[in-house]
Amino acid sequence: MTTAFAPTPSPTNLPTLPDGWPIGSYDTYSEAQRAVDHLADENFPVQEVTIVGVEPMVVERVAARLTWGRVLGGGAASGAWLGLFVGLLLSLFTPGAGLGPILIGLGSGVVFGLASAAMRYGATRGQRDFVSHSQLVARRYDVLSKPRHAEQGRDLLARLAMRPVDAR
Repeated sequence: MTTAFAPTPSPTNLPTLPDGWPIGSYDTYSEAQRAVDHLADENFPVQEVTIVGVEPMVVERVAARLTWGRVLGGGAASGAWLGLFVGLLLSLFTPGAGLGPILIGLGSGVVFGLASAAMRYGATRGQRDFVSHSQLVARRYDVLSKPRHAEQGRDLLARLAMRPVDAR
């Protein structure tokens, strides 16, 4: 189903290069997003605008050092949640079972979580003793517009750039 706001997908669904003329260039995605928001506020045809990240790169930010304690604690916690869930399901479908299935599920989950976390971490043999989060970013973000509206878009974005910082 295609909506009025979504472009019609290409018949081959292959990636295509963006088209249009540059009307603004920004250091951060939030600045480019703010520029397009300004264009929308000025009734510019934003359906003809594209934000393009130029020179993309993957940035991996290290969050913490991994230790056996952290690994085993995380494994025990995730195993406990899984075991508690299975135990609750078993207790629901076993008449008169009481807390037995819940406690057995919880204990089994903790043991399984500890064992699987230890095996996974031990298999790395110290090759990756840290936790990180990856992010795709670009050096700059260009705002492109179809040629028929590029001059108007440049003028609107130039006026935005001339505003005092507190008025933005």
